[in-house]
Amino acid sequence: MAAASISQSDTADAGQQLEDYSLYSHLNDDELLQVAIERSLTGTQCSDINSTKTTSNSAAAAIPPHQPDGATTQNPAKRNSSHNPPANQTNALYSSPNPPKEKLPDPKTFNGTVSHFMTGSGKRMVAYRTPDGHLVHIAPEPEEEEEPLFRAIREGDVNRVKALVMHSGTNLMLPSKPGWLALHEAVWYGQDACLRMLLAAQPGMINKRTGRGESALLIAVSKDQLPCLQVLLENGADPDITNYERETPLYRACERNSAAMVATLLNYGAAVNAHCIQGWTALQEAAVQNNVEICEMLVKAGAKHNNTNMYGISPLFSAAQTGQVAALRFLMKHGADINTQAADGATALYEAAKNGHEDVVELLLSQNADANQPGKMGFLPLHIAAQRGSDTIVSTLIPATSKARIRRTGISPLHLAAERNRDNVLETLIEAGFDVNAQLSEERSKLYEDRRSTALYFSVINNNIDAVRNLLAAGADPNLDVFKPLMVAARLGCIQMVTLLVEHGADINASIPTHPTTFPAVYMFSMKYLSMFKYLLDNGGHALSCFECVYGNQTHPPMKTTRSDRDEVTEMLPMRGVQFCEMISAPSICRWAGPILDVLLDYVGHVTLCSKLMEHLDSFSDWSVIKEKAGESISNR
Repeated sequence: MAAASISQSDTADAGQQLEDYSLYSHLNDDELLQVAIERSLTGTQCSDINSTKTTSNSAAAAIPPHQPDGATTQNPAKRNSSHNPPANQTNALYSSPNPPKEKLPDPKTFNGTVSHFMTGSGKRMVAYRTPDGHLVHIAPEPEEEEEPLFRAIREGDVNRVKALVMHSGTNLMLPSKPGWLALHEAVWYGQDACLRMLLAAQPGMINKRTGRGESALLIAVSKDQLPCLQVLLENGADPDITNYERETPLYRACERNSAAMVATLLNYGAAVNAHCIQGWTALQEAAVQNNVEICEMLVKAGAKHNNTNMYGISPLFSAAQTGQVAALRFLMKHGADINTQAADGATALYEAAKNGHEDVVELLLSQNADANQPGKMGFLPLHIAAQRGSDTIVSTLIPATSKARIRRTGISPLHLAAERNRDNVLETLIEAGFDVNAQLSEERSKLYEDRRSTALYFSVINNNIDAVRNLLAAGADPNLDVFKPLMVAARLGCIQMVTLLVEHGADINASIPTHPTTFPAVYMFSMKYLSMFKYLLDNGGHALSCFECVYGNQTHPPMKTTRSDRDEVTEMLPMRGVQFCEMISAPSICRWAGPILDVLLDYVGHVTLCSKLMEHLDSFSDWSVIKEKAGESISNR
């Protein structure tokens, strides 16, 4: 190898000149990087200067220096004197038992694995390993040699292109890459003069497509190469050849928002109503781009504004959906259906409301768009606007929306505003007179495990005190839901919300029909918060029912923990709910039994404690005084 085996006489001068120079100064960045990678992967450690120098020589052997055009290799020692070994060596010594070769192994015949990776600086590398994982060779990935014709095209050298095409017998129909011809290369780089030369030599390739299915015409549009586009069309290129997505050059020109290309393609008879693979037309794309100039050219050329894509979406729908007012106004002026619906029932007005396009909503309503046409999930545009939180759009839609139609949907916009904590929308709807006590239909209520039905419930469970206050002030009834909002507030431990609900008539002694108890159900959620528990008792909560027990002084049966056990008890005692003494025996509550009973006894006279309650009070010596409150004595027991 030239760089690894150099005569002593060739290197003496260079070695003397560099004797005081840094050990690595003769390596460029790529070579230094290769040395580091090679030594890291081989695990070789060089402990002395000689070994380090030989490693440097292996790097030089692995990466031939760059040779500019016209450079010779007759005297590599003089050209790369810094790569030579010291004067006292005639051959390079490699620290690795498998020195890298100057020529990369052929991946097709190499017996092992070939892996590719990228360094931190972005350089692509390739590593060859034996089947047992031993590194054989590592080097930068070889760069693909550019074909002379392609290079001449890229550089715009028309004379060179002419020489290669006319005199060298280059086959212009033979792709250099999968489906990529010189024709495509010329269009990609915008070399229209080279393009004319190529077409003159081989006009039959004008409509050939690349491996990705793109014609030269489509590439010209994609790269915004208008001169190349004109050359291709002048030479008979088919303007309607599509790619694998069935996109035509006209569609792509609309996507690129290029009026000049659209005009050029239309002048050469491009099909104006062609659909891409998803059904989009050029007009639909132009509407999304809000380019009225292109829309007008397309309509004049015969584009149909009622064509829809695979989802049933028309150009007007797309303009409304994306908030393109100018295109929307143009399409309405030319007779597009303002109440057009997508396949799922959504209208243009619904989509504009959902996406918060205030000016589009206003424009559609000014042209009498139907605000009472339900869309997805049966919602009206007002519903979706309330859910999205746009109070301006909500205010615009309220006058155009029928409250009777809202009732038929089974859900009020108030529910959606409360569910998403849209306080401004909630206030707007309340001011507009929407019923704060409207309840979800049974079908919609069943979608929630707790069977909620009111907007108040949504605000309580969201712990939104401001919304709760506004709804209660507007007359919301806190007792309409199966599971009362007061119980939710107690479970959240929010005394402020509990106070608001009680002040507005919440029933403290309400029960839960699906989970009956012999005492007020709200106690189950408030006993851990003794101040809240006392507040409820102060405001009318029943205390005496907490001491009623069907077992009295008798031994209580074991607590039922499994579903089958609970079902058995329900069948045996269908009219009796859970007793207070059973509930307080739950592991999560029993440690609070003493303080809870102490608070309750302040609200009743002398009562008889059942054996279960006595068992709890006897479990802690400091609780013995609590029994005296009940008029009991251990001796009497």
